[in-house]
Formats: sequence, structure tokens, C-alpha cells
Amino acid sequence: MEEKNLKDFLPNKDTSYYKNINQFKTPSIINENEVIDCIKTVMDPEIPVNLYDLGLIYKINISDKNEIKIDMTLTNPNCPVAGLMPENVGKSIEKLQNLGSIQVQLVWEPKWHKDLMSEDAKLALDIF
Repeated sequence: MEEKNLKDFLPNKDTSYYKNINQFKTPSIINENEVIDCIKTVMDPEIPVNLYDLGLIYKINISDKNEIKIDMTLTNPNCPVAGLMPENVGKSIEKLQNLGSIQVQLVWEPKWHKDLMSEDAKLALDIF
């Protein structure tokens, strides 16, 4: 009997976003705060809080060629817009200057929990 993984039950199996932009022309490296500011413009479709403050962004890596790699998750793997969220995050970052590429990967480990939320998000949602 074949073992099933969480991905086998998701509506959209392609849960990543990649775009090669290759605008890298100067030695100016994009910093993590610039990326975070972009991600904070992406709101959860069901909760009035941005994805970063919800604690859905697990990892942001920026290479010396401004190749940005992000691991993110969702509050619920059955989210009907699961396939769109990595694309929304990626597109929010496209406005930055000197980009090399953007890769956003949806991951399910570790499992998201409310303790990952920022204090602002907890306050907005009345979670203590």
C-alpha cells in the first residue's frame, strides 16, 4: 500500500512560484527588511492580517546575486487558494530593484500554530 503525504490531498499539487528576473546589475544587495515589507502587503484572504504577521513565512534567503528563496506555509492545508498564495508572495517582491530571481515554496513542516503570529496579529484577532 502506497503511503500518502499531505500534498496528495491538496487541490493544487503545484505549490510553488518561480520567476527568473535577472535585473541584478549593481552590487547592491536586497536586504531582508525590504522583502518583509513587500510580503506584508499580501493579506490572508480569510483573515484581515498580512501573511508575515500571521507567521506564515518560515524562511527568507537572499543570495549575493539577489536570488530570493522563501519557504512559507498556510494556516490550513485545505485552504482553497493554497496554490495562489506562493504566487501572491512572489509577485509582491517583483517590484524590488536588482532582482535575480524569486522562488516561493509552500511547505507543511513545521506545522503552523498561533504562537508563530506577531503580537500585532494576535491583537488584531483577539488571540491571547
